[in-house]
Amino acid sequence: MPLLQYPKLANPHIRLNGPIDLGMYNSFRSIMNNPPADDLVVALTTLGGDPEVARVMGEDIRLFGEQTGFNALFLGKVAVYSAGATFMSYFRRENRFLTHGTRILIHERQMHKTIQLAGPLRACIDHLRATLHELEESVRIEEEGFANLVIQSDIPIEDVQARAPHNWYIEAEEAKRLGLVLDVI
Repeated sequence: MPLLQYPKLANPHIRLNGPIDLGMYNSFRSIMNNPPADDLVVALTTLGGDPEVARVMGEDIRLFGEQTGFNALFLGKVAVYSAGATFMSYFRRENRFLTHGTRILIHERQMHKTIQLAGPLRACIDHLRATLHELEESVRIEEEGFANLVIQSDIPIEDVQARAPHNWYIEAEEAKRLGLVLDVI
């Protein structure tokens, strides 16, 4: 019955499936270059990917709304994991929807890096300091994303910060109950 309440969701303008990467961004941009003259519907199924690409796509959604005055509607299908949740955070809560059985995955950003120190000691310290700054800035960006995701929801940011290190999966109905999305269709 809810799909009848939201007929625009039945035929998304943009259907994104797979890893959030530059390939997905290029597909996304090809449609965003000629957006509809109405509300935009974006459907997404992803196991995650590059959080910075998700942020760029999100900024395009934000700018679309500001420039056109139209809404951008998000429809998560099956899996909205990791960078997918980051992308979803750019849509206003009242414009977020999930299909039945969809799961959202929220977790901390990750880094896989080996640090090799060689050379003058001061250069080694500078190298370590640069890596520490990279980590600190990544944590700040992560916290901004978490805050955007839970705006207007019943989830305190502290809960996200506590659960994210352990891979927090949220089922569609729970996401609705917590106020992360408007409805489940």
